[in-house]
Amino acid sequence: MQRVIFPHKVLPYILVAPQIVLTLVFFFWPASQALYQSVMREDPFGLKSGFVGLANFSAVLSDPNYLNSLKVTIVFSLLTALLSMGAALLLATAADRVVRGQTFYRTLLIWPYAVAPAVAGMLWLFMFSPAMGTFAYLLRRNGFHWDPLLNGNHAMMLIVIAAAWKQISYNFLFFVAGLQAIPKSLIEAAAIDGARGTRRFWTIVFPLLAPTTFFLLVVNTVYAFFDTFGIIHSVTGGGPAKATETLVYKVYNDGFVNLNLGSSAAQSVVLMAIVVALTAFQFRFVERRVHYG
Repeated sequence: MQRVIFPHKVLPYILVAPQIVLTLVFFFWPASQALYQSVMREDPFGLKSGFVGLANFSAVLSDPNYLNSLKVTIVFSLLTALLSMGAALLLATAADRVVRGQTFYRTLLIWPYAVAPAVAGMLWLFMFSPAMGTFAYLLRRNGFHWDPLLNGNHAMMLIVIAAAWKQISYNFLFFVAGLQAIPKSLIEAAAIDGARGTRRFWTIVFPLLAPTTFFLLVVNTVYAFFDTFGIIHSVTGGGPAKATETLVYKVYNDGFVNLNLGSSAAQSVVLMAIVVALTAFQFRFVERRVHYG
């Protein structure tokens, strides 16, 4: 491999300086502030704060509302990841078989990724609104009483659909790229040996997509934990009765609404630790089952 030699020794540092500055300002500085605030507690008037050690963490981990938010987050993350990845894989396999107009179909399927999370949430809220939503009207006509404003299960279903729809385009891109990387000779050889479509997919195609699937599993987990705040905020606001209050939304509620900065900072630290541990677990154990061709 050819070694790259820069004409000036300072040039490499200049090139990476903008990224280092952005990382320091938007990641390390807020993270350090969260760590600092997590061991402090302000007085009711916000005039001064005192060191309380791990009291904030102890209060958070023993709070029934926080444990409920943890359960809600786990359910929401699993359902969102499974639905978005399953739908994206189905669309990718269908688009890969299209011969004419392939670029047109792929472009249409990519568009939802450009929609902001809050806008995506409002779109689905409008379609499933009990008062004027088209889908809500169809559900009522078929005898299903749909009311996400009062029913926690309906509200969870709504934000899962909205969050998964927002992420399908991202997963679709990677699955299409993974399908294109599979040698056609393997598919043709399996077809000659008598393997039909469904069996050929699960025995040949899907195992070769394992690296892509594993990568998307990690990305979708992080997405469901953090990037769905806008959807939840615009659709349910964490309700009804905290049925859709995920961990990241509880951080917002306690910090910016209730102004309990110490508890909110402790929750953000715990949330980051959970995501890091979950990602490490996926790389440590799930990746063992991934076979790279």
